[in-house]
Amino acid sequence: MVREFELPDVGEGVAEGELVSWLVEEGETVSEDQPVAEVETDKALVEVPAPVDGTVRELHVEAGEIVPVGTVIISFDVAGEADEGAEEPTESERERTSEPAGVDEPSEQQAASDEAAGSPGATGADTEEVAPPDDRFFAPPRVRRMAREQGIDLSQIQGSGPGGRITAADVQVAMGGRSSDPTAQTHQRTAEPSSGKGTSGSGDPIGTSEDTDSTGETATESATGVSSPQRTETPAQVESADRDKTLAAPATRRMAEEEGVDIDAVPATEERDGEAFVSPDAVREYAEAQRQAQEADREAIEAGESAGTKGTDFPEGERERREPFRGVRKRIAEAMVESKYSAPHVTHHDEVDVTELVGVREDLKPRAEERGIRLTYMPFIMKAVVAALKEHPEMNAVIDEANEEVVYRDYYNIGVATATDVGLMVPVVDDVDRKGLLQLSSEMNELVRKARDRTISPGELQGSTFTITNVGGIGGEYATPIINYPEAGILAIGEIKRKPRVVIDENGDESIEPRSVLTLSLSFDHRLIDGAVGARFTNTVMEYLENPGLLLLE
Repeated sequence: MVREFELPDVGEGVAEGELVSWLVEEGETVSEDQPVAEVETDKALVEVPAPVDGTVRELHVEAGEIVPVGTVIISFDVAGEADEGAEEPTESERERTSEPAGVDEPSEQQAASDEAAGSPGATGADTEEVAPPDDRFFAPPRVRRMAREQGIDLSQIQGSGPGGRITAADVQVAMGGRSSDPTAQTHQRTAEPSSGKGTSGSGDPIGTSEDTDSTGETATESATGVSSPQRTETPAQVESADRDKTLAAPATRRMAEEEGVDIDAVPATEERDGEAFVSPDAVREYAEAQRQAQEADREAIEAGESAGTKGTDFPEGERERREPFRGVRKRIAEAMVESKYSAPHVTHHDEVDVTELVGVREDLKPRAEERGIRLTYMPFIMKAVVAALKEHPEMNAVIDEANEEVVYRDYYNIGVATATDVGLMVPVVDDVDRKGLLQLSSEMNELVRKARDRTISPGELQGSTFTITNVGGIGGEYATPIINYPEAGILAIGEIKRKPRVVIDENGDESIEPRSVLTLSLSFDHRLIDGAVGARFTNTVMEYLENPGLLLLE
C-alpha cells in the first residue's frame, strides 16, 4: 500500500519550513523513525523521521522549497497493509496508477523484497524492523557535489558527523587516500582546531566553542568564543564524547597539547582496565584530520560553497547578487527588531582584574583533564553571574506585558550565545546554580556542538533567564549587545588582556604591575532596571571574578 506522509508540525508555532535536503532516494528501503529529510524552520534545523517501515516511492518536494505544514512531501510503499484492507488508496495514488480504487497489489519485485526482508507482507511472517541497506549514507548536497567532482564513492566512507553524516572533512580524507579501509576513516572531528580566538594573554579560551556569537549581537556579530573541541562518536566499543576518563601516556598527552587537540575527543580503539586508551598514533592521525578539515573548509569558503558562506563572486557583468532572506536568519532579525523596539537598551561598561581567576583556572585545568573535561573561563563567569542575579533579582526578572506584571524567577537558566553557519543561536544551560564547574563545562560543550552541527532541538534554545556573549572571541573588548528579549539583561565579555595596573600592597605602597584584565559590557532593559542597579550588578560580578574563592560559597 502507498502511504503519503505530510510535513508535520516540527516546532511550536511553526507554519512552514524549508526542505534543506533529502537523506533518502526513491526506491530506498527505510525503517520507522529513520531520518528522511532535513527541514529548516525559523527556529532550528530538524530531521524529519519516516513514520513507517517501507520503500520510498516518490519525493514530492525538491530540496530548497518552502513547504507549508500539512503538505505531502514523500510517499512510501508499505508492505502488508494492503492485505489488511484497512485503508483506501489516496486520490493522488489513483491518479498515479491505473488500478481500480481500493486495489493496491505489490509488484513481483516488491513482493520478493518483502519475502526476503521478512516484512509483514511476506507470507504471514512476524513483524520485524526492516534493516537499512549497508550502502545507505547521509550527506548534505554540497558534500555530495564535492564527492562527485572528485570521483569519490560516498558509500565507501564512514561518516563522522551526527548520526553517521558524511562531512566535507570525511571526503577530504578520502581524497588524500589515507586509507582504503573505510573504518580507518571513522569518526574524525570536522571542527577546526583552536585558533587562539577568545584567549587570554596565554592563549587560553574564555568559552567553550570557537567563534560563538550572541543572539543579542547584530552590528558586531561578535563571537562568543566558547572554545572547546566538538566531540563526536567513536567506534562502538569505546566512547570519546565527554569521557569521564581517558588513559594515555604522559608523552601522548604532551603531544596532544602541542598539536592543539583535546585528548578526550581523540577516537580511542583500545581499552585498558575498562577505560578508553589513546595512543600517540591516534593523536597524530586525529590532529592531521583536523588540519585537513580546516584546509577543506578554507577551500570551500574560497569556492563560495560552504554553508552560510555569502561568497564574493558575482556573475559576469553583474554588480549585485540576491539571496533568500528566510529561515533561522530571518527569525534572528525579527528577534533583534522586537528586542530593540520593545526594550529601551542601556549599556554599562567596566573592567575587572582577573589575575587570580587566571591562576585558579591554570591550577584546576589538569584535574579537569583527568576527568575528560576541558575547563574554560566561561563556567566561572556563569557562576559569578548567577551569584549576582541572586543578589539583584531584578536582573533575573521579566516583564509580562499582557498582564502588566513583573515576573521574578527563582531559577537560573543561562544562555550561551553561539555562532552557527546560519546565524546566532543561544543554547540554554538549565539550573546553573545547582551544578559544578565541570558539569557546566561538559553540558555547555555539548549544547554548543549541537548548535553548530544544527542538531540542537528547539527546546534546548528556550527558557533562558539571562544571556552571556563573548565579544573577545575575535579580539574585541567592549560592545553594546542587544538583549535576548524578553530577558532583562545580557552580559558581553571581552578578551582577557595583560594591562598595566596600579597595585596597592599591604603597607599601602603603590606599584605598577602587569595584570590580566577582562572587560564587561552589560546591556539591560531600562524599563525594569535602573542605571544604579545595573552598575551594582556589574560590581557584584566583578567581585566574584576578582576573588574566585567566593564561588566556593555558591
